[in-house]
Amino acid sequence: MEKRINIPNADPAAYKAMLGLEKYIENTSLTPIHKNLIKIRASQINGCAYCIDMHTKEARAIGETEQRIYALNAWRETPFFTEEERVVLAISEEVTLIQNHVSDKTYNNAISLLGDQYVAQVIMAAITINAWNRIGIATNLMPALN
Repeated sequence: MEKRINIPNADPAAYKAMLGLEKYIENTSLTPIHKNLIKIRASQINGCAYCIDMHTKEARAIGETEQRIYALNAWRETPFFTEEERVVLAISEEVTLIQNHVSDKTYNNAISLLGDQYVAQVIMAAITINAWNRIGIATNLMPALN
């Protein structure tokens, strides 16, 4: 793939704004596992190789298992995820695939299980990783070969 612009160099203010969103997400009450599930799943849906590579490494570093990472794109068909994780993944997928809207069923289930503030933070985390995915894909960011 052809190398494209480097956003931090081309428009430092835009990149700083994105880092502000990321800093907000890092300081929420979202668990580290939830943050990584959101980031990995949205990145899988969007096809952002750079973000998939980054966030699966981060997830393994905090103790996420290979089995759950490998099964993440089929989370509905496995017993590996808790009820809370399933709600987080459902909201994240529906925000990522926003043209299908966030269903009332998913939203109401999330609110009853997680509460307003936590759901707001899940939505913001999904929005933030979707923005990063679009930056990575638009600029042809590639993961380093290890």
